[in-house]
Amino acid sequence: MSRRDMFRLAGALGVVGTAGVAAGFRFASDSSVVGAQLTSEARLPEPFTVPFVVPPVLAPESRDATTDYYRVTQRVAAASILPGYATPIWGYNGVFPGPTIVSARGRRTVVTHRNKLPVPTVVHLHGGHVPHDADGYPTDLLLPVGSDGMTHTMAMHDDPLSQNMIGERDYAYPMNQPAATLWYHDHRMDFTGAAVWQGLAGLHLVVDEDENRLRLPAGDRDLPVMITDRAFRADGSLRYPAVDRSMMEKPGVTGKYVQGVLGDVILVNGVPWPVHRVGTARYRLRLVNASNARVYRLRFDSPGGRANEFVQIGSDGGLLERAQRLSTLDIAPGERFDVIVDFTGCAIGDQITLHNDLGSGNTTQIMRFVIAARVEDISPIPDALVPIERLNPAEAVHTRQFDFRRGEVGGMTGWRINGHPYSPGDSIADPRLGDLEIWRFTTDLNHPIHLHLNHFQVLSRNNKPPHPTDAGWKDTLNLTATEVAEVAISFTDHPGRYVLHCHNLEHEDMAMMATFTTH
Repeated sequence: MSRRDMFRLAGALGVVGTAGVAAGFRFASDSSVVGAQLTSEARLPEPFTVPFVVPPVLAPESRDATTDYYRVTQRVAAASILPGYATPIWGYNGVFPGPTIVSARGRRTVVTHRNKLPVPTVVHLHGGHVPHDADGYPTDLLLPVGSDGMTHTMAMHDDPLSQNMIGERDYAYPMNQPAATLWYHDHRMDFTGAAVWQGLAGLHLVVDEDENRLRLPAGDRDLPVMITDRAFRADGSLRYPAVDRSMMEKPGVTGKYVQGVLGDVILVNGVPWPVHRVGTARYRLRLVNASNARVYRLRFDSPGGRANEFVQIGSDGGLLERAQRLSTLDIAPGERFDVIVDFTGCAIGDQITLHNDLGSGNTTQIMRFVIAARVEDISPIPDALVPIERLNPAEAVHTRQFDFRRGEVGGMTGWRINGHPYSPGDSIADPRLGDLEIWRFTTDLNHPIHLHLNHFQVLSRNNKPPHPTDAGWKDTLNLTATEVAEVAISFTDHPGRYVLHCHNLEHEDMAMMATFTTH
């Protein structure tokens, strides 16, 4: 057993044995949710009293004929999250969420990240179709400015192929992909959950002409809605049950939180239960679940049912072929859904509340919209959106199965894929670029499964048709307990090593991840 695996067992799970972990497992209000909830000690605001905010959009530092260049500094900062408190965070440019980057399809984007944090980091563009050296492989560390590489023990990660850098790293993204709502976040091996909880997450949008032609709601009617949950100590700092609060030696979380960490405060764009004043118009909401482990079942509640449905127009990988109307929407960690909500039939003073039917107490509420102005809106909600190439499973050259479930090593229970913990040096699959394959996923408990490099199409769930929300191109698939799903995927363009993993970040940190290598 490697030094890294011993740390995982002794640190992440050493506080409980097999029986203790099993006994600690309990579902939240629905079997779609796995996790244990922390309780905040700070004074919390009443829901719907703090204004909604939109994260800042980052301007390019420079540009040339083919490329836009951005610069982001990862640093410690103080954020105003709870009224009356200054919360220490780790932020991209010192803010949470990080600044939004907007890329045009087909125009190269280079983001230079500078690490001024006390720990190594890795940046992953979630949903990006990018070369392996820009994907944020978990052991390709960006060490802090001034580091000699030896003072950070987690650089010793038993991976001879890792590409560590000190101080700065350029992440070059071709952006040869359709308009979509992507996001970026830390992806360091064993410490992703703690780093994202500390604030290392932001939006990255791709735009294109196909989207522009549809005349979808734009400007101040195009709203990013990044949903997270957090818990706070009495002094307003973030509360997280890390085994090693330095995030340097021992990975993992304590006790029952190995199932996933849930907070009791719902944040939207870093604001607790915000309220947003809107007009009698149609709004586009870019829904992003950036929580560590919480699954949400979203539902609108408005007077007289005047704005009670979602018109889904997009998924993880971009726009759908046709819009669809939904009364509820389940969204798991890592997933994104683009929806239109129609306020045109509302009256001045109407309050439309976005609920979470998988929560309890204050976690049943997300945010509120208040109709504050009567405006004219003749924008359409188009039924037809963009054509989508249908993958034909009959053309698949390979079928692979991946089992996501608990397993034991040395008498300790951890999270495994096909019975094995994550090992950077081992590849679980070696697909050829351009080949169509069917990947079959099975689960024991709820696991949101994320694939890097390419998006996929869902073929079935439990040998039945996929859910309506499985439509379009996906990169994260929410599987509930004992569920089986098949997806069709063809990896393209970029050879190299990538990962698939559970996007419950505590599961991912405790080894529910595997490498696949494209060639």
